[in-house]
Amino acid sequence: MVRNKLMTVLLALALTSALPLIGAGCASDKKSPDPTGSRADAARKKGEPRDNFEQSAADPPISADTRFAAGQLAESQGDVARAMVQYRAALKTDPNHKDALFRLAALDTQARQFNEAIGLWQRYVQVTKQSPEAYNDLALCYEQAGKLEEAEQSYKAGISRNPDNAACRANYGLMLARADRIDEAIAQLQTVLTPAEVHYNLGSVFEQKGKTAEAKAYYRKALELDPKLIDARSRLAALK
Repeated sequence: MVRNKLMTVLLALALTSALPLIGAGCASDKKSPDPTGSRADAARKKGEPRDNFEQSAADPPISADTRFAAGQLAESQGDVARAMVQYRAALKTDPNHKDALFRLAALDTQARQFNEAIGLWQRYVQVTKQSPEAYNDLALCYEQAGKLEEAEQSYKAGISRNPDNAACRANYGLMLARADRIDEAIAQLQTVLTPAEVHYNLGSVFEQKGKTAEAKAYYRKALELDPKLIDARSRLAALK
């Protein structure tokens, strides 16, 4: 059950994989060295030490798990471009590497490379055997790309897999609210939120849209239903 939190479509908060989202943000402008290519040869000619993830013909193949670990390390250091290189290398070794698919899709989405991201999320849906969480992630990407019909279909697919999935219900409800389909939004949100929380989230949507009067009305209703809902009280006070 989702409690006392403003649900948003920010990927760093809404994606439902168990993996931590490290180094969120757009890809950096740094060029990532090819872990197995010409840079390694040039370095050896100059007498420079090899990168830990460069290899010679005599080295054993680097596993997908090792590539993924290198990507995680790069993300933790803020080197998103190099992380993406490592995740792609992991997927070249194992096209069904679930964790690498998730992270690469998330980074492509954050970089607004939606065509690539959507393809990866579609693969992620299949690798996870059509899990509702994966459908939620795909829907969020579609929504950010402005493909609202496809997003709605993906949310519905996730809900059909598990009618109690909180992420699909809440994010679908918020998308409907942003489209002014309020009755439909309430029907989705009330399956995973209390009545007060439903009104609080609707107020947040209207506040984001710049509709202050409507936002105040929803915040007041949220407080009427639950006077202890501190977030609603603070948001209402800020609008006065």
